[in-house]
Amino acid sequence: MISMLAATLHGLSMNSIAIIGAGAWGTALAIQAHRAGRNVTLWARDPDRARDIAATRRNPNLPGAILPAEIIVTNKLPSADLLLLAVPVQHVRAVAASLPKGAVAICAKGVELGTLALPLEIILRPAAILTGPNFAHEIAAGLPAAAVVAADDPALCEAIAAALGTQAFRLYASPDPIGAQIGGAAKNVIAIASGIVIGAGLGENARAALVSRGLAEMSRLAVALGGRAETVAGLSGLGDLMLTCAGPASRNYSLGLSLGKGVSLADILAGRHAVTEGVATAPAIVARAAAAGVAMPICAAVAGIVGGDFSVAAAIDALLSRPRRTE
Repeated sequence: MISMLAATLHGLSMNSIAIIGAGAWGTALAIQAHRAGRNVTLWARDPDRARDIAATRRNPNLPGAILPAEIIVTNKLPSADLLLLAVPVQHVRAVAASLPKGAVAICAKGVELGTLALPLEIILRPAAILTGPNFAHEIAAGLPAAAVVAADDPALCEAIAAALGTQAFRLYASPDPIGAQIGGAAKNVIAIASGIVIGAGLGENARAALVSRGLAEMSRLAVALGGRAETVAGLSGLGDLMLTCAGPASRNYSLGLSLGKGVSLADILAGRHAVTEGVATAPAIVARAAAAGVAMPICAAVAGIVGGDFSVAAAIDALLSRPRRTE
């Protein structure tokens, strides 16, 4: 199936792009696709939301950004040469079941609860993963950024990179979709831990140590599942980890920051409209790692905190009490 798709893509010009999901990231991708010169459609599940965005050319989830008039906004799933699936991981399966024909890139990061599936394991058709250190508001503003398009099929990667990339938005093809997906999923969990460290007043030394050890956890799992350690050291791993563990615009980091200050998870989530992917991903990725025989103590600590199994103080104490070992 992949070879047939590759043959098709070599002769395919991806002039039309549909972004499935009108959150902040989906809206930013729509603006970027328009900037790349494509015919763009943005899909919102809720008809009222689609109508409001179409009328005002603004999305409340992405303040300050204005959608160009040429972008079509609809609540009916559109057909296009390229479909960018920009819904939360926990909703990928339901949306993917109704996707029309076209090349697909999943633009979500996480692990599905219950099945423990990575994004590309959820969708039952050849697809790529688009991932990397990207804040939506900066992509919408056209600030310089880079990302990774990863798939088993190099022709699919190159076609997507050519369709969506611009001088300021550099897209790098990768033959390691497993490593790219693990980096994107685990970094959200490590970012929650990073926020907890700072919120609890443990200092920058502690954060640097935690992020470094978190990177080691990501690498172990990626390799165990068939990915490459060097992928985790690149844009889709280390790059995304740096952004998410320190950037004030990171939803996962800010959630951890509040947890570290003693705010309950229920109160934090009650004040949010956007999904914080690391909350659901934490228990799922720990379970996936356990099935592969990989220890992820930092991710396990976050899973325990968000699951209500133990307090922030108890999690910190458990991590600091772990036996010393060689790096």
